[in-house]
Amino acid sequence: MRRWWVYQGERYPLLRHGPLILAFSFSAVAFSWMLRSPGGWPSPLSVGVAFASCLIFFLQLRIADEFKDDEEDARYRPYRPVPRGLVTLRELGGLFVLGGALQLGLALWLDTRLLVLLLVTWTYLALMSKEFFVGEWLRGKHLLYMVTHMAIMPLIDFYATSTDWLVFQGHPPSGLFWFLLASLFNGMVIEIGRKIRSPQDEEEGVATYSEVWGRRQAVGAWWLVLGLALGCACLAARHIDFVPPLAIALGTTFGAAVLIGVRFLRSQTPGSGKWIENWSGVWTLVLYLSLGPAPLLWREIR
Repeated sequence: MRRWWVYQGERYPLLRHGPLILAFSFSAVAFSWMLRSPGGWPSPLSVGVAFASCLIFFLQLRIADEFKDDEEDARYRPYRPVPRGLVTLRELGGLFVLGGALQLGLALWLDTRLLVLLLVTWTYLALMSKEFFVGEWLRGKHLLYMVTHMAIMPLIDFYATSTDWLVFQGHPPSGLFWFLLASLFNGMVIEIGRKIRSPQDEEEGVATYSEVWGRRQAVGAWWLVLGLALGCACLAARHIDFVPPLAIALGTTFGAAVLIGVRFLRSQTPGSGKWIENWSGVWTLVLYLSLGPAPLLWREIR
């Protein structure tokens, strides 16, 4: 068990990812609930199934990356768990299947209709893991590669919302589109943010956006997707009457992101890119809290 604890600490740190995934999944269920209900709180069963399923989805994404990047990791990143022999791909494959079985059991327990959306999400994840069978062609097209891979985010979010609307209403509520689109752009915020590095931190064999696009263009792209996520979140918030508080919270967080980006561009110190990666996580937390728990509490005290 110790080696699995080491693996999660290095590749899927629960203490770091858990709160973000909880905010992500709870926000999805709560937003769906608020679109179709004038008050109260969403079902704890829906929240629990959404959180557990999303936790497994993101673990499966990590495992799929381990398979996809196996050759590159062995060549350029021998310090990672699989190349150095901490765990094997076969063991990770077994963990992937076990996670899928748990997701299947949760779906059957809550509502069998969830199986259709679960299958759709699994199918897209499988295609992603094979890079849609055009991996060589995609690898040179970094923007298209990112968009096609980040499309999994609204699919996972859609599945999380379905634990509410599919179970209790049977069809998606109006206004869900903007929430899912915000999720897509937020996935890009995370993706770009974690691949912006100072020159001293660049690694051979790792195609970071700061290397491929240049530091200025990479930071500009990060600001752009932050702005797009902000716009979509505001449009989503219109459907739950929560635009001003959300705009203030995300606007402040965006302003801080601009300052962090400027500081990064002016700095040449090692590790300065970590500020952008970490702030992407803060942004994610603020966005989902502003579309889930915060408006629910606002309804209660209004």
